[in-house]
Formats: sequence, structure tokens, C-alpha cells
Amino acid sequence: MNYDIHPSSSTPIFRQIIDQVRRFIASGQLRSGDTLPSVRTVALQHAINPMTVSKAYNMLEIEGVLVRMRGVGMVIAEQRNTAKDKTILAMPAMLSAAQVTHQLGLEKAQALRLFEQALKTIENENKRNAD
Repeated sequence: MNYDIHPSSSTPIFRQIIDQVRRFIASGQLRSGDTLPSVRTVALQHAINPMTVSKAYNMLEIEGVLVRMRGVGMVIAEQRNTAKDKTILAMPAMLSAAQVTHQLGLEKAQALRLFEQALKTIENENKRNAD
């Protein structure tokens, strides 16, 4: 598992980690009992402050998403995934994209074509990374 961290984003890095863990769980990529990479590993891999990663993990632990297990690290807690959870997690990004297309004056058909193009781009990137 690898986080996609964007240091120049307006979204704080700890929030990026939290959001990605939630999405990985909702999509089934992470399941109950799976372990997350250690704070040190994530910090070194992305050249970020370990306290940032620790903050994200601690917040997820407080919410009951993660469980700290001695000698193992952070583990995904028992989850109940529903289609509604996925919709809730996707909605902020969809609203943001809709706002941008509205501000640019794009028509609905244009916006949908752009979204389909973006999905294909991500799909192709994932295929390349898998090879």
C-alpha cells in the first residue's frame, strides 16, 4: 500500500492520509486486520515529518477506524462497508469538480467527458504502476 501525497496541495498532508485510508477501506483494498505501513516508513518514503503521519493515524484511531496492536502497529479495525459510505467519501471531490466546471462555464456534457477522460487516465496510470 502506498499513499499518494501531494505536499503542494491545499489539503494538509495528515488529511490526505486520513482520506486515503478511508477510501482504501471503503473500496475493499484494506480490510479489517490489515496493517498499515509504519509511521517511520511513510515519513521516509514521502520525506515528510513523522509527526504528520502519527497525527493522521492517531485521529483514525480515535475515530475507531484503526486499532493499535502492540508489536504489530496500526491495524484496520472491524468495518462495515456500504455503498453509502463510498458515496459519502466521493461527494466532496465531486462537488469540488462540479464547482470548477460551473465556474469555467462548461456544459454538463463537456464536464462528463472530462470526468471520463480523467477516469481513463487514472486507470492507465494504475496499469502502468502494476507492471
